[in-house]
Amino acid sequence: MTDLVKDQICYFGYGSLVNEETLPAGTKVVAGELSGWKREWRGCSKGKDGSGRMSGLGVCALGVRREEGSVIHGAMVLDSKVNLPALDQREWHYDRKSLDEGSFTPHCGRQMPSDTFLYQVQQQFAHWGCEEHPILQSYIDCVMAGFHRLWGQEGMEHFVETTDGWGRVPIVNDRADPYYPRAITLSNGLAAEIDDLLKSVNAQYLKRSNWV
Repeated sequence: MTDLVKDQICYFGYGSLVNEETLPAGTKVVAGELSGWKREWRGCSKGKDGSGRMSGLGVCALGVRREEGSVIHGAMVLDSKVNLPALDQREWHYDRKSLDEGSFTPHCGRQMPSDTFLYQVQQQFAHWGCEEHPILQSYIDCVMAGFHRLWGQEGMEHFVETTDGWGRVPIVNDRADPYYPRAITLSNGLAAEIDDLLKSVNAQYLKRSNWV
């Protein structure tokens, strides 16, 4: 693998960072798969509203754990080092973890830098989501739209199949009035496809009134 060019960072996105709409202008996204990690709904914290301020409402975001033999799709993001402080702030309850060289396989066959990392939920936040910390539908929509852009329907199916916690962690449907600060707008067709996939894994929904 090649080394990083000066003033560049390279990190693996497995959730919202897969969606290019949430990334700074000028980033390059390389679709591929990461070996040795498992994705899960185990990242509880107090959320931030659209202005970036802490709201006091509990939410559950995606995390990953090391697991031998596991393979997850995602995107390696090549970005400018000047964007790292903002990225760290976005992922404020995650720690940067270096990736083993060769653990990421790009689907395009492109050579990748040897110095790469991902964000793993900090231990104090690494709890399964619950009624006090549900998953936001607007967050799911953002993530799955990113997978759809890179791999189509197959990518969304892979995301659902390789993520632990469906049926265990409740979802709040905030699609019509998004709470997630990086919410995106879906086509009716894509929204229906996402809803069908969530039904296939017995996703459980929590009334928004019981959360707020």
